[in-house]
Amino acid sequence: MTVSLFAVIAQALFAAGLLAAAPINQVSNRFLALLMVAIALWVLDGFFRVSGLYGQNTGLYFSPIYYSLAFGPLLYFYVRSLVNHGFRWRALYGWHFAPVLAQAGLYWWLRFQPYAVRNDFWQQVHRPFTYRLEFLGTWVSLMGYLFLSLHLLRQYSYWLEDNFSEVSRLRLRWLRWLLMLLAFVSGQWLVELVLREFFDVYYRYDYSTELLGVVVFVIGVVGLRQADMRAVHFIPEAETDSGTAATTKPAFTAAPFVASAVPPPAEAELKKIPASVEAAISVQPDALIMECIRRALVDDKLYQNPTLTLAELAAHTGLAPRLISFTVNAGFGRSFNDLVNGYRVAEVQRRLASPDARRFTLLGIAFESGFNSKTTFNRIFKQVTGMAPRDYKPG
Repeated sequence: MTVSLFAVIAQALFAAGLLAAAPINQVSNRFLALLMVAIALWVLDGFFRVSGLYGQNTGLYFSPIYYSLAFGPLLYFYVRSLVNHGFRWRALYGWHFAPVLAQAGLYWWLRFQPYAVRNDFWQQVHRPFTYRLEFLGTWVSLMGYLFLSLHLLRQYSYWLEDNFSEVSRLRLRWLRWLLMLLAFVSGQWLVELVLREFFDVYYRYDYSTELLGVVVFVIGVVGLRQADMRAVHFIPEAETDSGTAATTKPAFTAAPFVASAVPPPAEAELKKIPASVEAAISVQPDALIMECIRRALVDDKLYQNPTLTLAELAAHTGLAPRLISFTVNAGFGRSFNDLVNGYRVAEVQRRLASPDARRFTLLGIAFESGFNSKTTFNRIFKQVTGMAPRDYKPG
């Protein structure tokens, strides 16, 4: 166990250094690096206990290695900065770290006190009061920021579908699994809390250190492999100056793609959009906007761009991104991602039905139709047609 904990600490500090120096996702990677260091220091406490170093050196008691109240805020700001390349630190955000500054201040003050003072503090103050406050505070803080992070990722997933035609590397599914793993660790902490408070059992069923070791190892592996997120600029609409509510993403049903048969948005839908977008629609009827989008995607073959974004479509058509987003959702009844991929699947179907289809491989046709990944092509094709590409027979 001692060797394993030492290996985890060494790996965490090494990976944190690599993340801090990484040329991509610089802001988010630095938050993640700080989180890894904070967790590694928590694991270091477990290493001192199981290795017997605390018993051999009383000077290690109350070492300033506890920054657990930073776990939640660092995780939350990592998520915020990862999904928004334009994220900038504001002085107001410092309030999130006030608890960990108080925690750090206490341990740094104790670090320079004589052993007798530290021992008396443990007996009279820390064990009966501040230890409980610190442990419970860490649990409450982490659970609260986990909820905020998961909520933010949910909003981001909706926004992603409306702004990118290729989202396989931007979905951040690994991050959701990481958050769920941290929630599991928080559950273990709750067990430890109950055992300490009601049964006076210390360290007998303490597995959170080992679990955090697993978490920090996973962070080091997946964090270094994270895709370049510089094209992502997601800001929840509740945080924008307009203060308007986010638009709900319509449900998608896997059905044959027929863009021209979709009716224009109803009056009730028009009332949901901001005044600036409504003014634009009054100048240019929504049917014309839909036709403008269709021509850009089909006639100009923008759908063949494997990394097409809403911003690029807006630049090509001269329409405002929010106007396009609303028209695609309300007019075509799909997200931007579904619309573009629907055209790509339709092109694959058309080419498979052509006489010279046998001259090309299925994957070659998919790539020329705008897909850039075999996995993505298989998933999207089955989602739209209801069957795998290899099973599809042109009519």
